[in-house]
Amino acid sequence: LVNSKMLFVFAFQTGHTTGPSLNNDKLYKFAYSAEVYVDRVKASLQKSAGYRISSGVDVNLLWRNPDNDDDQLVKITMKDVQVENVNERPADKNIFKGKSTEKIIGKEYLETLQRPIMVELVRGKIKTFYSYQNEPGFAQNIKRGLASLFQLQLHSGSSREVDISGKCDTTYHVRQNQVTKIKDLDSCEIERKRFTSHNRILDVSTKATSATVYVLEDSFIKSIKAEENFVFALNYRRKTGAKIVSKQRLELKSVQAGTGLIAAKQVAGVIKTLDPNYVAIPLEAEPVKSECKKCPSLSEHWKNIREQMHPDKLSKPDAAKSFLSFIQNIRKATKEEILKIIKSENKELLPQVVDAVTSAQTPESLEAVLEFLDFKDASTFILQERFLYACGFASHPSETLLKSLTEKFKGDVASQEIRETLVIVMGALIRKLCDRDGCKLPAVMEAKRLILNRLEKANKDDNVQMYLLALKNALLPEAIPVLLKYAESGEGPISSLAATALQRYDPSFLTKEVKETMNRIYHQTRKIHEKTVRTTAAAIILNSNPSYMEVKNILLSIGELPMEMNKYMLSMIQDILRFEMPSSKTVRQVLKDMRAHNYDRFSKMGSSSAYTGYITRGPDVSSTYSLDILYSGSGILRRSNMNIRVFDRSTDLHAIQVVLEAQGLESIIAATPDEGEENLDSFAGMSAILFGFQLRPVTFFQGYGDLMSKMLSATGDPMNVVKGLVLLTDFLQEIQLQSGPTASAEFMGGLAIDISGGMEFSLWYRESKTNVKNRVAMFVAGNTEVDSFFVKTGMETTLETETALDFISTVQFSQYPFLVCMQMDRVDSPFRTHMTKYESLPSGRRYTARRGKAATLAGNEYPLHQENSNMCKKVFGAKSDSAGSWF
Repeated sequence: LVNSKMLFVFAFQTGHTTGPSLNNDKLYKFAYSAEVYVDRVKASLQKSAGYRISSGVDVNLLWRNPDNDDDQLVKITMKDVQVENVNERPADKNIFKGKSTEKIIGKEYLETLQRPIMVELVRGKIKTFYSYQNEPGFAQNIKRGLASLFQLQLHSGSSREVDISGKCDTTYHVRQNQVTKIKDLDSCEIERKRFTSHNRILDVSTKATSATVYVLEDSFIKSIKAEENFVFALNYRRKTGAKIVSKQRLELKSVQAGTGLIAAKQVAGVIKTLDPNYVAIPLEAEPVKSECKKCPSLSEHWKNIREQMHPDKLSKPDAAKSFLSFIQNIRKATKEEILKIIKSENKELLPQVVDAVTSAQTPESLEAVLEFLDFKDASTFILQERFLYACGFASHPSETLLKSLTEKFKGDVASQEIRETLVIVMGALIRKLCDRDGCKLPAVMEAKRLILNRLEKANKDDNVQMYLLALKNALLPEAIPVLLKYAESGEGPISSLAATALQRYDPSFLTKEVKETMNRIYHQTRKIHEKTVRTTAAAIILNSNPSYMEVKNILLSIGELPMEMNKYMLSMIQDILRFEMPSSKTVRQVLKDMRAHNYDRFSKMGSSSAYTGYITRGPDVSSTYSLDILYSGSGILRRSNMNIRVFDRSTDLHAIQVVLEAQGLESIIAATPDEGEENLDSFAGMSAILFGFQLRPVTFFQGYGDLMSKMLSATGDPMNVVKGLVLLTDFLQEIQLQSGPTASAEFMGGLAIDISGGMEFSLWYRESKTNVKNRVAMFVAGNTEVDSFFVKTGMETTLETETALDFISTVQFSQYPFLVCMQMDRVDSPFRTHMTKYESLPSGRRYTARRGKAATLAGNEYPLHQENSNMCKKVFGAKSDSAGSWF
């Protein structure tokens, strides 16, 4: 056994109650190791990638304050440093095989590592850390990690401590011969790059823990074991994730005779006597990043991937993959490098370049794209629109971005459509900045004032609509009274838009005043409203914790409504019950009353419908689709609404909404308009929400003349609503490991998307058809890496998929009730995952281990209600009959 006099003495008598005290004239020899592991979350460490740094450590006391025994200067020296695999590897897979430590680390770095450090310990806490100035950061941080282990207190309690990890909440638990130090890593104040995705479902969950166990023997140190764990998992697929484990061990091996103490009153005098090159430097780690010596320039990288970004390939995973890698490189580039590519690219590929440059979200990329785009020039409309949409999808927008767009909006904008898109995107940025506690930022306050003030002064319907669309994205609580005014008093599309904006608010914002207004609109107590506005008002009431009487009044109204609205409201109620929505309990209570629940009310004819179903139900997230379609009494589409939502236990994401709306088309078939809709202009258009962001609506035709010219020249081709590349998941976290190395976890998800929609009329066959096509390809890449400058280890993981979802609605209005067939189809969807673990040296020597998996998710025609299935049989049966008797 080691003699107790040869150990750190923890004296519990007066004056020595809080920290260790070293014996004079002794040299304490320790064995030290620092290990890192990188792997999948649930994988065994025995197969992980990683490495180990090991060394001897000599510790001796240099000085003790003559006025305070608990104030000591301690010298710590690493000796015989070795670098090796953390797990056994065959010789051909061992990157360190045949290489000396000096070859691996480099002579300068090895000398730095083995140069002593000194720490002043006061009551067990490190008051000052002394080292040579301007030493390489990587080596300095490894020594900081070793020094931080010597910070210890001998009584239970919590405090804010500074060590290599920064200033952190630290808790000590003392029990007999053991002290456990728990560090709350989430509380650490340290400058490190970090950003996350705007929506939690698209983001990455993180968990970080740190524990250090000091084992004592007869109140003396025997060993120190420290472990940190960092876990990362994609919220929408937790199998795609990674973990970093960092371990430190320090074990006393022997105690030998050492040098005597240096006599001095102040520690500064001791340092000056020993070596004036030593200076006090922060114990907190300094940020370091190794440079990539063989990485291609931005231009070279673009040349390698540009073919994958061609418009014809945009619905393929390779396009999304190239998009992500391009963003990563743009984030390292200068403004000049970015501009060089933008200015030299052709018209076909330039929109994709703008998507990537805007999505990079660096000050340099924003400056470059704003310098290139001229909003006074209408000829670059496509590029301006792609830039603005990429801003709307921004994962972590800056105040500078919003300020820049506000300035552009105030200036000259050649295209009215771009002007509308500008303010709509400003609304989306306001919401994202407010969600991150940025509502009081000057640029946000200015943008809010601008939108609300200009809406108040707007006199043209077009202007009112664009500010309402901005508010539909911003979701400001202070905008609710304004939206209520337009919902109840506005005409046609204005009223409908204000109501759908209110529908997007969380039910907690929908006050008594909101519900009273919605009830007045639905029951038409003040004025006649269009069916589209009334049904939206009903949906808001039923989705915001409705009272018994509110539900009862809605049910009693069924039978008194226009025929197709009767059927639609009945479908909505049945959908609430079948899908067990929050208000289903109240609906069931009301249905016990026979006045509300009877055959007459529940047997109304019509073709309108509302239906919700599951696309997927999984352990991480589930997704639903909803299709509702409302017709006019003459059988012409009034509104079709397709929604896809993704949700977990705590939040949801409005992934896609495509609304096709038409009005005033009864004159085409000489039919009578419904009540309140006699004077509506002929109109058809499409509106879309994508990942919570309301896009600028698209108009198919406006006015009878436009309608007739479009019908005569129609090709049946769908109109594009959105096409491009979207950065969905954007997560980066840089980590300072307690053992010294820096680590990073980066997850990016890119979506190549093409949404289009169209409407066709055939007066000859008295048939109309709407078609919404969704083509998407997704690529997700995760890279978790530990970097010690002289060796890197990490894991790359990818997943990719592509699919197509079509929603087709066919209406035959040659008879009443007219025949309606709705179809929602998804094609076969390939799904591939890959994982690569690696260890590499700057020389290029590299070890890799790969795994992959591929599967196909079978295509599916999503079931709607039985009534729809029966109708489809009639529609397609009638078509085949007519085809057979044509001649």
